[in-house]
Amino acid sequence: MLLEIVTPDQKVFEGEVNAVSFPGSDGEFQVLNSHAPLISSLGKGPVRISADGKNEEMIIDGGVVEVLNNKIVVLAESLVKE
Repeated sequence: MLLEIVTPDQKVFEGEVNAVSFPGSDGEFQVLNSHAPLISSLGKGPVRISADGKNEEMIIDGGVVEVLNNKIVVLAESLVKE
């Protein structure tokens, strides 16, 4: 599935992923391939990306995520790559 992470300043990530974990406003949740459509607000915390056996983590300060037709779009207020 395709993941796109953007901030007001730039596109931070775009690529195919296997799984992504998000810091939801009410707790952490994970999105896998063929996930049901979803729109959720995000709190401050880590976005964990798993793609082809590699793991990456970014800390966001909040935002919104939309999941639709195996495409995930994250509109983050700001983030710091670790």
